[in-house]
Order: sequence, then structure tokens, then C-alpha cells
Amino acid sequence: MDNKRIPATTSKTAEALTTDSRLAAFYKLYNTLGPETAGTQKLRRCLAEVYHPDIIFSDPMHRILGIDALENYFEGLYENITYIDFQFHKAWVEIDSGSVHWTMRYRHPRLKAGKHDIVVDGVTLLRWEGNLVVQHQDIFDAGSLLYEHLPVIGWLIHKLKERMA
Repeated sequence: MDNKRIPATTSKTAEALTTDSRLAAFYKLYNTLGPETAGTQKLRRCLAEVYHPDIIFSDPMHRILGIDALENYFEGLYENITYIDFQFHKAWVEIDSGSVHWTMRYRHPRLKAGKHDIVVDGVTLLRWEGNLVVQHQDIFDAGSLLYEHLPVIGWLIHKLKERMA
């Protein structure tokens, strides 16, 4: 593979549009995971197809080391939501690294009464060893993911944003 950037766009079709098999596997994973995969062998198999056993996974609220810890994280995450969907907008891939821009929509029974989607935009930075992701860093606004949707804290965050605008 040369050092050129390979673009990909839009949700479920993004998997078909990319010529990079590692990126296609990443899209497939996140279009497969959901509440129904939490705690199943399918979760373990899907993660092992994409992530290196020594994966370093981080986001604004977590730092997870190793595929066993990542499996536990996803299991807990997905068993507590009622709906999740990822739309992939654009991506680039180089020899051993890449990034993916995405929008996540999810519902949680304790946020927005579990009746409305919470929408979060983000970017994932990836580094591969061979065909497996060895480093995954999610970048997104943690407030839009969770804090803004909590009763008292959410009101406070909205007020602070209004004052700063």
C-alpha cells in the first residue's frame, strides 16, 4: 500500500466505498455492534477481527489496555443502551495510520427519558500493526455524549455555553 490517502464517505455505504480492507473491517465492526451483541461470543470475534491483543483504546473518559479490557468495556457500554448507530462521513488511510470522521446516534433509558436520540460527532485516530488496530483514539465532546443530558449538570453546562457564546 502506498502513502496516498483513500477517501470514504457515508454510513453503511462507506464500507463498500473504501479499498482498504482494514478500514472496511472497522466500519463493519461498528455497524455490527449493538445491545444484542453485548456479552456474546460474536462481540469477542468481531473485536478480534479488528483489534490487536495489545490494543490501546482511549477516548475523553477512558484509557483501556488490551483486548480483554476492551471487550469488557464494550460489553458494559452496549448492554446499557437501547439503540446505537454510526454513520461514517470521511476517512483517510496511510501505511500504518488513518482517521475516520463519524456521527454516533444512541439512546439510553436514563437519558432524555430513553425516547430521543443523542447525537455525537467525532473523529477516530487509528494506528495499525499489520491488519490489526493497535491504537484507537476517539476525539469528541464528552459533554454532548453524556454530561449535557444529565438533569442538573446538563442545565448547568447549557447555561455556561450560553454565557460563553
